[in-house]
Amino acid sequence: MEDRSTTVQHEKSFLVAVLLPQKVGGLEIATQAGEEPLDELSGLAEAAGTQVVGEMIQRRTQIDSATYIGSGKVLELKAMVEKTEADVVIFDNDLAPGQTRNLEKELNVKVLDRTELILDIFATRAQTKEARLAVELAQLEYSLPRLKRMWTHLSRQKKGVGLRGPGETQLEVDRRLAQKRIADLKAELEVVQRRKEREVSSRNETRTVSLVGYTNAGKSTLMNALTGADVFVKDQLFATLDTRTRRWTLPGWGPILLSDTVGFVRNLPHHLVASFRATLEEARCADLLLHVADGSNPQVMFQIQAAYEVLEHLGIEQKDTILVINKIDRLREMEQEETLPPEYGLHALLSRYPDAIGISARSGEGLESLAQAVSDMLSRHFPTVEARMRAENGRLAAFFENHGEVFSRQYTDDGELVMRCRIASSFLGKIRNEALRLIMLESGEV
Repeated sequence: MEDRSTTVQHEKSFLVAVLLPQKVGGLEIATQAGEEPLDELSGLAEAAGTQVVGEMIQRRTQIDSATYIGSGKVLELKAMVEKTEADVVIFDNDLAPGQTRNLEKELNVKVLDRTELILDIFATRAQTKEARLAVELAQLEYSLPRLKRMWTHLSRQKKGVGLRGPGETQLEVDRRLAQKRIADLKAELEVVQRRKEREVSSRNETRTVSLVGYTNAGKSTLMNALTGADVFVKDQLFATLDTRTRRWTLPGWGPILLSDTVGFVRNLPHHLVASFRATLEEARCADLLLHVADGSNPQVMFQIQAAYEVLEHLGIEQKDTILVINKIDRLREMEQEETLPPEYGLHALLSRYPDAIGISARSGEGLESLAQAVSDMLSRHFPTVEARMRAENGRLAAFFENHGEVFSRQYTDDGELVMRCRIASSFLGKIRNEALRLIMLESGEV
């Protein structure tokens, strides 16, 4: 079988992007200033271990069904590939199996699309057993409809229309093996999913906040700044894949749990999102999401939208979220150097997203404002209550101390203790059963 790995060191790659009509917030993606359309794909190709030797960009109103780019452009691409001696052509688009097959036949080199490249990167970065299972499942589900072209080296006896001969026999065997492996992986991941759900639900007495957002937006750097953790940080797409959870002592609140999740990219393969559902369970069950965006990237508005699309695919787009515009120090530098048009500057961003918090995870600027915003957002689910209990009920008093923010305690002449506290609404049932009287100060007795 042909070796289709992209991780061979120094393999030369030629990048192709087809720009189709698409707009985000009234701005045409293809004409955004400050970043070339192939910048992200170039970063992905380098992350996969290839050397980028050439690029080609084509604008089309619709794709060509046979080759995606059209026969004339294929000939132009073939000449450029031969001139640069590229080993692989990588498209910044998703190709149909037939389009890939036709392109490989015309170009005489390996052709990969965006999804296959991302899957390859994830395969090389997966460290835990859970991540490796998720990546293998995504790769198999992606490859299954493409198995036919992977067996073209086998001979075929023409006794039927694509149904007979040793090549097709082997193809069917391979497909059955792949389908069985997919079923086995799904079963294993279902066990992991249930275990992860139990693990996350066991923390229901501790508030949880999850970092989400576009890859390389600075989530891991922010986590280190907030928690003092030593999470791996590198200026590279998909530097980390596995979820990490650390304790964050929130000023004026107390300890909460902060989780760093895998980064998103535009057109993140659906198979990959589904496979990593267990890994993203932290975000699904979090009380609050911090959506971190790279404010210094001219494509930040598009990246914000892409991240929200992934959250919608996960079914958590309605969860309480604070948008965090990171790298504002770099953004100011770019404004001063006049390398960024005013419509992409900090003022324009904060005007477009008035509830966003501007920070620099590297310098620490804005982290106090972020902590206060997190505290205020969590407080929405923490009503202030007044509970009257017997003075000897030390267990209930300790419960308030451990799970809420106590404002006052007062002993009465008749041997009762009155406590005022801010506490999660999910605990009100337990308190109501033990307290002599419970009053929510905002809405009256309960």
